[in-house]
Amino acid sequence: MDFASSARRHLPRAALLVALLPLAAQAQTPDATKNAPPKHHLEKPLEQPPAPPAKLPRVGGDQTKGLDFLFGALKAAPDEVSAKHVEARIWALWTQTSSDTTALLMARVKVAMEAKQYDVAVKLLDAVVKLRPDYVEGWNRRATIFYLQNEYARSLGDIEQVLAREPRHFGALAGLGMIMQELGDDKRALDAFRKALAINPHLDKVPDLVKTLSEKVEGRDI
Repeated sequence: MDFASSARRHLPRAALLVALLPLAAQAQTPDATKNAPPKHHLEKPLEQPPAPPAKLPRVGGDQTKGLDFLFGALKAAPDEVSAKHVEARIWALWTQTSSDTTALLMARVKVAMEAKQYDVAVKLLDAVVKLRPDYVEGWNRRATIFYLQNEYARSLGDIEQVLAREPRHFGALAGLGMIMQELGDDKRALDAFRKALAINPHLDKVPDLVKTLSEKVEGRDI
């Protein structure tokens, strides 16, 4: 993937990701085994990036206007229950597609992921992003699988594609934070988690990560 040309198309919102790619590539050197434990990370309350709920509500109408309204509602949600309802509708809009072929492929991806058949899921998602490159959830789902396989450089590449199309994607931003945490870059991890929380203040367990990383990076308040 030509990250430099992609960055020129999508700057400034993809600039951070491009800057991070050399660090991620270091984790993929021949000296490091694919499944080696990370050299440096905090105890993680998150095992994988935020994902859509098992059951999504039906949504319709204009996706752009719908998302603008829902993101405003998400920030204004008075409690966790209300926030989760709004969050589910956002995921539903991100996940919906007018392509029957894409919908079928994504259904098969879900089955493969539940069975932990990640190589199968990646091949299906390769077809999705080739067929519908503007379909955000295809890139995001593949980024998650690459993360689970410790393929951090490839995951970052897909996160770049997600955020170039939807810079408010709190799942991708949280995933970026998790990768930076795995690679020992606490400062960039904290920045990504804060951006995710600024968009979705109700992300599970991310506030705890922000608190812990803030103390580590910036020190405790005197």
